[in-house]
Amino acid sequence: MSTSSILAQPKTIAVSSWREEGAKPFVQINQLTKNFGEFSAVNSVSLDIYKNELFCLLGGSGSGKSTLLRMLAGFEKPTSGQILIDGVDMANIQPWERPVNMMFQSYALFPHLTVEANVAFGLRREGLKSSDVKKRVVDMLDMVQMGHLAKRKPHMLSGGQRQRVALARSLVKRPKLLLLDEPLGALDKKLREETQFELINIQDELGVTFVVVTHDQEEAMTLATRIGVMDQGIIAQIAEPHQMYEYPNSRFVAEFIGNVNLFEGTVMGDERDSVTIHCPDSNSMIQANHGISCAPNQTVYVAIRPEKIRISREKPGTDINTSYGVISEVAYMGSQSIFKVRLTSGKEIRVTQPNFARDMGDRLTWEEAVYLSWDADSSVVLIS
Repeated sequence: MSTSSILAQPKTIAVSSWREEGAKPFVQINQLTKNFGEFSAVNSVSLDIYKNELFCLLGGSGSGKSTLLRMLAGFEKPTSGQILIDGVDMANIQPWERPVNMMFQSYALFPHLTVEANVAFGLRREGLKSSDVKKRVVDMLDMVQMGHLAKRKPHMLSGGQRQRVALARSLVKRPKLLLLDEPLGALDKKLREETQFELINIQDELGVTFVVVTHDQEEAMTLATRIGVMDQGIIAQIAEPHQMYEYPNSRFVAEFIGNVNLFEGTVMGDERDSVTIHCPDSNSMIQANHGISCAPNQTVYVAIRPEKIRISREKPGTDINTSYGVISEVAYMGSQSIFKVRLTSGKEIRVTQPNFARDMGDRLTWEEAVYLSWDADSSVVLIS
């Protein structure tokens, strides 16, 4: 995962925001549970989503994210709990009566209809005047840059173009809430990256609240105002992208979001400003700036991101936050190089280094002995 994408700044929300004091949630999910027999796909989830947010539910296969999305849409009935959208309880509201639309991963376009007919389909079903339908369809196709292809049929379009048509069809009915299930999953990497920013701009221009389900961490970090990471039916953490990356609340989140090096250790000293941890695998004492309260002799975990680690042939001036090892793997990725370093303890550490110049001089390579070092504020202490 590229550091530039994963650390992209969250976009500014134009209207009501969870950042604003006293902002009222637009979507309220209270103790929501969905059981399939004895299996709990979603387990007592509570979540507030605010107007004009682009909120991402991120998780692996079987984490419960798609089931939660389907309950928001009304396609699945909760076992227990409550869903409110714009203050209205959705318990007895049928899917077609909710102020919600859903864009599926498959796009589900009608193959026998043209682009404009696909986008107009829902409006015509509602009985709108032909002149109103035409204007809204033209405006929406122009917004997604598909107006010049209005007369084509889906089989004549690329994957990215079909994705835009599906998005236009989902938005043309002006839903208050748009649900997107893996919306970019069918696109190749380069097109997916380009479309992510287009999706952000469209959402921002229309002011519609988006809830996106994805398993792609980079996609979530790029798109979202906030992310909810799901695991085994619960939400493990909710945070802004940069907060999620820099301050994970557990080993699961730290390992799920991006790449991370984890050390297990024992607390040796807990001062007002820092904590000192003995980590046998690092062959050194690790000092971390304070984040959580620790007790002496408590077992904790230290998370350090690969780009926070310095790698050098020269020994640093301190033994604190310093390790020694041999480079076992090198990968040149263009914008950065990735090193895997096997410490004397046998533990393998991942380090990334930006290639900031075309000629990096005497590059580090396989089987070289190197020192690794990092700052105290780069270490995140985790209890679980």
